[in-house]
Amino acid sequence: MLLAIDAGNTNIVFALHDGEKWRGNWRISTNNHRTSDEYGAWLTTLLEKQSISSKQISRAIIGTVVPAVLYHLRLLCRAWLDIEPLIANSRSDWGLGCKVDTPDEVGVDRRLNGLAAHHKFGGPLVVVDFGTATTFDVVDEEGAFCGGAIAPGVNLSLEALHQAAARLPRISVGRPTSAIGRNTIVSMRSGLFWGYVGLVEGVVSQIKAEMNTPLAVIATGGLAPLFSEGTSLFQHVVPTLTLDGLRLLADRNPSQNSIDRDD
Repeated sequence: MLLAIDAGNTNIVFALHDGEKWRGNWRISTNNHRTSDEYGAWLTTLLEKQSISSKQISRAIIGTVVPAVLYHLRLLCRAWLDIEPLIANSRSDWGLGCKVDTPDEVGVDRRLNGLAAHHKFGGPLVVVDFGTATTFDVVDEEGAFCGGAIAPGVNLSLEALHQAAARLPRISVGRPTSAIGRNTIVSMRSGLFWGYVGLVEGVVSQIKAEMNTPLAVIATGGLAPLFSEGTSLFQHVVPTLTLDGLRLLADRNPSQNSIDRDD
């Protein structure tokens, strides 16, 4: 089995793939101070509940946009799984081009989204990822990553609104009952929901105009299903797109061997 670890700014997702399908995925909040032993004890408990032994895991890959968590995630694989993990980065063998000025600056999650989306749907296309940031990742017909756009994420904007305006409460993200709010919470929810629908539609429209070619539009991220209800923009909604990219990258790059404890 392959253990894929997608470490984002808000959450870290651990997922197992058996070669045919995802067997499970588990989410934990990102914490720069969490140790490898904490990850190991947590993950082992979850695997046991699924009747999966850690010895069944033969490969691991880590993709992260948070450098501070990489050390303990790598140590988790080494100490708890006897595996040297593959680290997804700009120097990995992607098999596809990268047409940006500085590839090292591109968040690995964006390239993983592009890799998986092109594998599933071809190209050209744009992936909209509703994460800590809302990203727009453009892939051309040959699968090369062409850049895109980055906007503040939905929850980040919501928290900023609460922090900056003394009388506005902290609310959860949800689809409003109406666009015209007749109380503060519905008004905030309406502005956030329809505001982001408008933002996404506007950015994608501008990208299509600059590319001057029809583009498929793919949504991913935890809030993708919610925001897809408010627009007909998306042809596909794939919540596991980043994980699928990790799996494809792991399959393309050399398999990692178990660590020799006598080294």
